[in-house]
Amino acid sequence: MRTIPIGSIDDDRIEAYTHLTELQLRNRLEPAKGLFIAESPKVITRALDAGVEPISFLVEEPWLEGMGGLFDQVDGSFGPDVPVYVASPEQLRAITGYRLHRGALAAMRRWPLPSVDQVCRDARRVAVMENIVDHTNIGALMRSAAALGVDAVLVTPSCSDPLYRRAARVSMGTVFQVPWTRIGGDDRHYWPVQGLEDLHRLGFTTAAMALSDDSISLDDLTARLLPRSGSTDPGHIDRLALIFGTEGDGLSRQTIAHCDLTVRIPMSHQVDSLNVAASSAVAFYATRPLHA
Repeated sequence: MRTIPIGSIDDDRIEAYTHLTELQLRNRLEPAKGLFIAESPKVITRALDAGVEPISFLVEEPWLEGMGGLFDQVDGSFGPDVPVYVASPEQLRAITGYRLHRGALAAMRRWPLPSVDQVCRDARRVAVMENIVDHTNIGALMRSAAALGVDAVLVTPSCSDPLYRRAARVSMGTVFQVPWTRIGGDDRHYWPVQGLEDLHRLGFTTAAMALSDDSISLDDLTARLLPRSGSTDPGHIDRLALIFGTEGDGLSRQTIAHCDLTVRIPMSHQVDSLNVAASSAVAFYATRPLHA
């Protein structure tokens, strides 16, 4: 690694960390050279383990010595010329706006997203995030998906980016472990009709997580996932797509109308809904395979 102290946060060499918004990082040189920022050694390590290429690092000086193993990994995989810019705690706070608990950032290269068919080829259970914009909710859903064995996550065109810094940080780096892609790419007209047709073509039963007069309980959905020996059950679900809606408004009416099922989580004390991060964790746990 090449260690380079910086004298000012206005140094052009750290422009990716200081002067570009996350949207600009994503769009600036896409598709071949779009970037994202990973924050904290844990997130960076999980990205490296997944083969994501680092462009540079920005490290708070007191944390430099403890990152030797991570830098050895980079040297072994990507060569010794990746720059490590070293900043003081005060400089890094001025850049991020807050005190980092683990003082390290990395600018990393985006990868071409796979197709929906590729992501879902061997999947039995997938999650779809429809138009979710809160980065904390996206990161929490990704973390729950990883912990509870969801095979893949699909993101609709209007959903925020799972690689945004806060989303990746809240996910604890699991955004690099769970296969995911955008269904319909950036075509906002693709979802929900064409996107749901894709899922049906791939053999998924689509379950809208929403309240409606004809919704079934999550317990009923779980029962349909259980294998029945000795007979063919027409109600049995082999491949399941759980679809979660945006904060506040939930799923669109069009999405609910085109899904096979609408599913509600039974709740007490007249509570009618849960935050999407909580509801996804409940649904993932309830529908997990028996051997998980």
